[in-house]
Amino acid sequence: MTITSLNPADPADLVLAVEAPGAQAVRAAVGRARTAQAGWHAAGAAARSAALTRIAEAVEAHADELTALIVREVGKPLAEARGEVARTAAIWRYYAQAPFEPSGAVHEPAAGPGLLLTRRRPYGVAGLITPWNFPLAIPTWKAAPALAVGNTAVLKPAPEATACALRLAELAAAAGLPEGVLTVLPGGAEEGEALVDAADVVSFTGSTGVGRAVVHAATGRGVPVQAELGGLNAALVLPDADIEQAAANLAAAIAGYAGQKCTATSRVIAVGEAYEPLRAALVKALGLVDDTACGPVISAAARDRLTGAVASARAEGATVLTGGAVPERAGWYVEPTLLADVPAEHPLRREEFFGPIAVLLPAADLDEAIALANDTPHSLATSVHSRSLDTALAAADRLDAGMIRVNAPSSGVDFHLPFGGAKGASHGDREQGRAALDFYTASRTVTLLPAGGA
Repeated sequence: MTITSLNPADPADLVLAVEAPGAQAVRAAVGRARTAQAGWHAAGAAARSAALTRIAEAVEAHADELTALIVREVGKPLAEARGEVARTAAIWRYYAQAPFEPSGAVHEPAAGPGLLLTRRRPYGVAGLITPWNFPLAIPTWKAAPALAVGNTAVLKPAPEATACALRLAELAAAAGLPEGVLTVLPGGAEEGEALVDAADVVSFTGSTGVGRAVVHAATGRGVPVQAELGGLNAALVLPDADIEQAAANLAAAIAGYAGQKCTATSRVIAVGEAYEPLRAALVKALGLVDDTACGPVISAAARDRLTGAVASARAEGATVLTGGAVPERAGWYVEPTLLADVPAEHPLRREEFFGPIAVLLPAADLDEAIALANDTPHSLATSVHSRSLDTALAAADRLDAGMIRVNAPSSGVDFHLPFGGAKGASHGDREQGRAALDFYTASRTVTLLPAGGA
C-alpha cells in the first residue's frame, strides 16, 4: 500500500508518496522503542528536559520551512500555519520543564514509624495516532508529555499529514534525541491497529468510529487509552451580546481553516431578539472570509460530502443564507456557508461535518438555548456570547461541553490547560497541561517500614 499526500489547494502537487511499512514493521518499531525506553528514563530529568528544549529550538530554527510544509500538505492558511509552528515550539518548551515536576508525595502512616510514598512511573512505549488537521501540534502535544515523563513513543500520523510528521521526527533526531525514543511510521488502518495491539499506553485523535474501535481494542488488552473523537459544537448568542463582535468570533470559528478543527462551531443558537441582528451580521462576516482565513478542505471526498449535505438540507426545506457553492478554481474549496430552517433530524444538526458550514437556530430563552446546545451525542467546545456574568456562570455550569469559552471563538485552545470533551467526544483522561503527565504515568504506592526494632 502506498501512502500519498496531496496539496489540497493544488491536487496535482504530490507532496509525498511512501510505502506503508505493514504491521510487522510496527511491532518491530515498538520493540526498538521498548529497548530504548529504559535508557531514556534512566538518563534523568535534566537529560530529558534538555532534549525537549533542543527540539523546541530546532522547530523555531526551521519555522519558515515548517510553515510552508503545513500550508502545502494540509492547506492551512499561512497565518494559522505560522501560529501552529510557534505553538509547537511552545509545547515542547512547556513539557521540557515537566521532568522536574514532583512525581509523587509523602504521606504519614496511620500508626507507627515509616513512610508512605506515591510515585508516578512511565508505562513504557506510548502509541500515538494523530489526525491531519494540526500536523505538528497534535503529534507534539501527545509526544512531548509522553517523552518528558520517561516513555518512548511510536507515532502513526494520518496519511494526509505524513510529510509533516516525518520532518518533525527528523528535527528531533538532529537535535540529539536518542534513537528509538521517537519513531514515526507512515501508514493506514493496518499500521494503526498493530500499534494499538503493541503499545503500553495509547493516545488517539480522529474520527468517532475509528476512535471507538481503538478504545475497544486497547481496553480489551487492559492498556490505558485516551481518545479525542468528534465534536458538534454550539455557540450561544444572547440579546445583550456585542453582536458585531460575536459575528466576527463566530465567522472565525465556522470558517477558519475551512472549519477543519474539532473545536469549530457548527451550530449557532440565537436567543430571543438576537436572532435577526445576528443573522444579518453573521452573513456579512462570513461573506468577508477569504482564502487567507478559510482555505481548502482536505480532499475531494470531504468537499463532496459537504456540498451534498447542503443540497440535502435545501431539499428538505432549509434556507442557504450565504455560501454553499464550490468556487470555480483549482483545489478543494467550499464557500463559507450558513443555513437556517434545517430540520431537527438532518445530519447537519446531528453529525460533525468538518467543514466551513453552520446552521442558525432560534431559541426563546437561555433555558431553550442550553437544551439545544446539549442535544448532541458529542460536544467538545461551546462558546457563549453575552455581557452578563450571571449568564456566563449559568452556562458554564449547565452546558455539556469539555470547554466553555465566553465572548471568544469556540476554536481556541490553551495548551497548558486540560483538553477534552463531553459525552461521546472524549474517552479517558484529558490531554494537554498537567493532565497529560498523569495519563502517561502509572501511580504506585510504596510503604517503607523500619527493618528492626528501635
